[in-house]
Amino acid sequence: MTSRGACALAVLLLAFGGWQVGEAAWIHAKAGLAQILIKRAWTDTQNGAERSKPWSWADTWPVAQITVPRLRVDQIVLAGASGRTLAFGPGHMGGTALPGGDGVSVINGHRDTHFRFLQNLRSGDAMTVTDRTGARRSFRVTKTQIVDSDSSGLRIEDDESWLALVTCYPFDAVDPGGPLRYVVYAEPEATPGAPIPARSPNRVRAL
Repeated sequence: MTSRGACALAVLLLAFGGWQVGEAAWIHAKAGLAQILIKRAWTDTQNGAERSKPWSWADTWPVAQITVPRLRVDQIVLAGASGRTLAFGPGHMGGTALPGGDGVSVINGHRDTHFRFLQNLRSGDAMTVTDRTGARRSFRVTKTQIVDSDSSGLRIEDDESWLALVTCYPFDAVDPGGPLRYVVYAEPEATPGAPIPARSPNRVRAL
């Protein structure tokens, strides 16, 4: 290869490398901006706004906030569990109780981003769910389970309020998706003098 050809090749490689770095930086920038807009929408929601969308074309909006003190987790839960929604944060599965409310609430998230912390949760860990009105409810992790969404799905048939956090499994899988789901169950801590209201049995299917 001539010196001119070597120089041209070097320029092309540098340009390609710069493009790759620039694209990665843009992806991170978009993700960062999305979180800022979601937090702003959450603030508006707690100030009384109805279905405050983080951006005008969004098909989702904040419905709750989850914090796990031990792991320093603080995440805003979005309405719906579509792929578009889960790209920006954990999503509340429609048809289940709203997070922090009475009944069975199911929240989905990606194993390699927002719900990666699920693998580090332990039985007894505390978490707090804040709803759109600002009311807070304390939960305690009770167990974890691996289920097959193609066969058994996720069945919750207890007559009390529960929170189920669901993500794909295993956490270190190379290929996306798959039938296995990792489920973290948490139950609310009863306020003294205010027992948890009983609910009818619920049955939901893991995504």
